[in-house]
Amino acid sequence: MEALGLLLEGFGHAFTPMNLLFVVVGCLLGTAVGVLPGLGSSMAVALLLPMTFALDPTAAFIMFAGVYFGGLFGDSTMAILMNTPGQASAIASTYEGHKMARAGRAPQALATAAIGAFIGGMVSCIVVVFLAPVLADISTSFGPAEYFALALFAFLATSSVVADSVIKGLTSLVLGLGIATIGIDSVTGTERLSFGVPDLFDGVSLVTVTVALLALGEVFHIASRIRRDPASNTIRRSGRPFLSLREFREALPAWLRGTGIGLPFGVIPVGGADVPTFIAYGAERALDRRRPEPQFGKGAIRGLAAPEAAGNATTGTAMGALLALGLPVSATAAIMLAAFRQYGLQPGPLLFERAPELVWGLLASFFLAMIVLLILNLPFAQVWAKLLLIPRPYLYAGIAVFCALGVYATSASVFDLFLLLGIGLLGFVMRRYEFPVAPLLIGMVLGPLAETSLRDALLSSGGDYAVFVSSPIAVAILALLIIALLISVIGRLRSARKRDF
Repeated sequence: MEALGLLLEGFGHAFTPMNLLFVVVGCLLGTAVGVLPGLGSSMAVALLLPMTFALDPTAAFIMFAGVYFGGLFGDSTMAILMNTPGQASAIASTYEGHKMARAGRAPQALATAAIGAFIGGMVSCIVVVFLAPVLADISTSFGPAEYFALALFAFLATSSVVADSVIKGLTSLVLGLGIATIGIDSVTGTERLSFGVPDLFDGVSLVTVTVALLALGEVFHIASRIRRDPASNTIRRSGRPFLSLREFREALPAWLRGTGIGLPFGVIPVGGADVPTFIAYGAERALDRRRPEPQFGKGAIRGLAAPEAAGNATTGTAMGALLALGLPVSATAAIMLAAFRQYGLQPGPLLFERAPELVWGLLASFFLAMIVLLILNLPFAQVWAKLLLIPRPYLYAGIAVFCALGVYATSASVFDLFLLLGIGLLGFVMRRYEFPVAPLLIGMVLGPLAETSLRDALLSSGGDYAVFVSSPIAVAILALLIIALLISVIGRLRSARKRDF
């Protein structure tokens, strides 16, 4: 009850006219930046950081929170409409969301994303307010063995469940892991797969790979097919800008499952919302295989609902972890940690005592940001969908330009533009021969975490591999992995039998 009283006081601070204005401004800026490939909430917060010296700390962080949540909405909008996610956290939304858009259900897809983000964000905000100590305990229970088990789960589950072909899925995963190892080894200082090129010593940026594979690869693919198969490249319009009752009922369990998957990842430092969105998508696809008439690959609403809820649930609890523990679990949270220090504040348990007005005002603004974003995005789903009416040559030429601008803005390196082109061609080849992109990106995202966790676990145990099954959490994750693989194998065998008969 004490937390509820403090939250009500926080609403009193957040409901001032200026703070409400900063919530709206942050949400608008986050959404606007999120729609640009390669850019995202982290860059928006970084750019705004020098401009907030003159602002009151509460107002500055309220605006940052709006940018943080708004960036996820913007990322999803372009992921659904153009198959060009702004950040890795929106990659999973492209698989079924873009298929919904191509089938003439763009407004419904955007509404699904907006409602899922709202549900995931609101639930996570409630959890942060009332259950932060429990989540903190969960975070401290994870060590190198648990992180490695988690990464292994994501690797194999994604390759075997998300991909239609296990061989192609594993090939894509190995390719992603190979790209992740490029650069200087942080432990030994050895040069790996950089071929003596100084620009590769720092590795290949995930932003460059994501934009190249998903955005530029899609541009090349569309350009190669536009004359051969013009009908397949036409996105049909739909006059219904809302979800039917049947669609809402179908999406609701996926929203709830995605929220449940995303919540714990806000306090587990594995890169933010990237991992849970893939896991949520993989879980829904595994469940879909058990249905008499699988819908995935045709624009399944559950394949969009779950990742959207998972991503925003993770973002909410990530902010709680930053405030309560001083633990940044994503790039945006790390920049906000720098902003706290800029104001002479140190996030952690003492922050709740030294700056209660800031903490509870910020927590209250999370709820306001979710409502503002729903108001901004849900009614305008039909308006966003009109982007699809732009003539395709101009549309995809514009996407290619924004891809180059986004990558150059993050690195200011001409070499990265050549990488963008080369990896974009790789993305085109993967589409041409139906190799899944998701395992490659999972390998990029979790490869460094898996390598570091493997080394740390073996160093701490003196080279004893039993350390990976010595923890109940690690054993539980590995058991879930085995169950997921069995379900996948059984589903594939049943599908093969049906084809034979």
